[in-house]
Amino acid sequence: MRPTVALPGTDLRVFPLNLGGNTFGWTADEATSFDILHSYAQAGGNFLDTADVYSAWVPGNRGGESESIIGSWLHTLSAPEREEMVIATKVGRLEPHASVGAADIIDATCASLDRLRIDTIDLLYLHFDDDTTPIEEQIEACCDLIKRGHARYIGLSNYAPQRMRAFLDLSRGTEAAPVALQPHYNLLHRHDYERTLRPLPQEHRTAVFPYYALASGVLTGKFRRREDTSGTARENSTAALITPETEAVLNTLDRLASLHDASPATIALAWLRAKGATAPIASVSRPDQLPELMAVAHTQLSVSEVMQLDAASQPFA
Repeated sequence: MRPTVALPGTDLRVFPLNLGGNTFGWTADEATSFDILHSYAQAGGNFLDTADVYSAWVPGNRGGESESIIGSWLHTLSAPEREEMVIATKVGRLEPHASVGAADIIDATCASLDRLRIDTIDLLYLHFDDDTTPIEEQIEACCDLIKRGHARYIGLSNYAPQRMRAFLDLSRGTEAAPVALQPHYNLLHRHDYERTLRPLPQEHRTAVFPYYALASGVLTGKFRRREDTSGTARENSTAALITPETEAVLNTLDRLASLHDASPATIALAWLRAKGATAPIASVSRPDQLPELMAVAHTQLSVSEVMQLDAASQPFA
């Protein structure tokens, strides 16, 4: 039986590892992306995360590549197989709809539906806030999308704490009340979430799906020195994370991984689940990288082990 966790306030149940689609059309071409998606589904995974802007940063790309690849893959599935998949995407960053004004939210969502080749998005995130747009306008647009059947549930990502709280408070009792938050949170980036955002999902009973769960690959242990990142696709984002404080975290992950007969990546994801994450988001560029991520569904850390990782990562809290 597939291990799943429930999203509060919904009828959705998802695998405890949210597969990130940011690599599709970037470090994984369409054929490789299909292999990854097939391997994930075959192993029991049912929860995909993407965004309209993935992967516009790649030379020659325009954005929408990840959604288009996922849409093409979904089209290869039988109807029952497709029904098992929970699709999350994000809007608000891709031109010409790079805002969360009402018109852009609606038009961007329709464009995402076309690329994904589906009628309804299970979980639609507003990707980035636009503080020139009133929260009430955003809520009204989201309610409209749900009434049209274009989205089932709403989530928020990259909102300032006060604006996120305003959205949660003002939307309470409406169709657009967010059921999920997507914060930047991992062992090397604790401060923002733990000090400012953590009360919100507790108060509003939302799911939490942290992105950068493996700190751009640093928490897998494969980057020990800055030179190790040279020439990699994530060189710019990983090199700055490699510090003496990071080494202390990696050493603790190595030790606990040995005790669990697991990988450091599995332990890093298990720590997030122990800290209240519903399902961490992580991505791969090859199918053979999947098993150590999927193993989080069957890995539970003791209170003592969580405290050891808390202590090692204290400089980042």
